[in-house]
Amino acid sequence: MAKILLVIGDAAEVLDTFYPLHRLQEEGYEVHVAGPEVKLYHLVLHERPPGWDITEERPGYKLQSDIAFKNVHPADYAGLVISGGRAPEYLRYDADLLKLTRAFFESGKPVASVCHGIEIVAAAGGLEGGREATTVAKCALDVTTFGGRYVDQEVCVSGNLVTARTWHDNPAWMREFLKQLKAQ
Repeated sequence: MAKILLVIGDAAEVLDTFYPLHRLQEEGYEVHVAGPEVKLYHLVLHERPPGWDITEERPGYKLQSDIAFKNVHPADYAGLVISGGRAPEYLRYDADLLKLTRAFFESGKPVASVCHGIEIVAAAGGLEGGREATTVAKCALDVTTFGGRYVDQEVCVSGNLVTARTWHDNPAWMREFLKQLKAQ
């Protein structure tokens, strides 16, 4: 059974996290949840109420991680999934996470990122050279500032990178990521 690494932290978005977790398990993959340390993480719900310019954040479920970033051996995994929410805002500064994310890009293994997860991809250098990516519109600057080309569409496949805007795009996102995993 191939293993997939799922990156989270406190304030990771519930649907950005649980949808790929369950979808990949459904396909027979062993999913390891990774965070800065092994602990119970607090997820959040993000939704933009009518008339608001920004998302409202509410507490969501909790999820225990299996492994700390510093203990991950990228060679043990077939792919990487980076959840969205606010967690990537601080996780993008974690040197161990950036190192392992770079390893996935260097090896050509599939990397899936949704919403704010693009902040980690960008910080790790995964957008350099004009790679196309989609994300929530307010993170488009993260794509273009770090050498990528932003596209506003439900899912974008650019080499081994599969990106989606928000949890609304989860079915198309995981469909394309699974195609990449099965093609290995």
